[in-house]
Amino acid sequence: MTTVRIPAGWPATEEQALVVQDELRGKVVLDETGPPPGTGHVTGVDVAYDDERDVVAAAAVVLDAATLDVVAEATAIGQISFPYVPGLLAFREIPTVLAALDALPCDPGLVVCDGYGLAHPRRFGLAAHLGVLTGLPTIGVAKNPFAFTYDDPATPRGSTSPLLAGTEEVGRALRTRDAVKPVFVSVGHRVTLDNACAHTLALTPDYRLPESTRRADSLCRRALRDTTES
Repeated sequence: MTTVRIPAGWPATEEQALVVQDELRGKVVLDETGPPPGTGHVTGVDVAYDDERDVVAAAAVVLDAATLDVVAEATAIGQISFPYVPGLLAFREIPTVLAALDALPCDPGLVVCDGYGLAHPRRFGLAAHLGVLTGLPTIGVAKNPFAFTYDDPATPRGSTSPLLAGTEEVGRALRTRDAVKPVFVSVGHRVTLDNACAHTLALTPDYRLPESTRRADSLCRRALRDTTES
């Protein structure tokens, strides 16, 4: 487990964070397809908080994309690095998530975030932010549609509908189980939306949420519990 300090110069105010978002947003790459589903590695990242102790735990779990077996995993514990501000949650999480990724003994491959990429009020959610900083292909798979609208996809697994900001498609609602509430997929960096949805389906053979998310969620919660109870 890696212990993380808040980086020097890390934004401390909403105004500073917005400036950083504006600077980095233009570096998002949207014209690369990304790795084919079922090949190489897929890494899930997630975080858990203890706000009373000002602690955040991050986990990165590498899966073999073909078998979904765990290849490697790493955790990091840090101080919460930014106040809670809707639309700026990445600034609370990224230093610790980066530390978990850096602690992995292998190439992460595609990174799947439990959250948003372009499906964000300023089109720069955690998946996009993380992708720009690492250079890795990233996607966001969220449990809810945030502030965006969508029509319910058809009932069968694999059905989609556009996730909309007005008339702009910022992601897709994707049915990963027949007749079960969809997940919400958006591009982060260096992956197309079609490919992001294909990866999400490949990661959900048995459950609504991707195996990457399920495993990273369990690991970061365990790391937080071990830290705060010790």
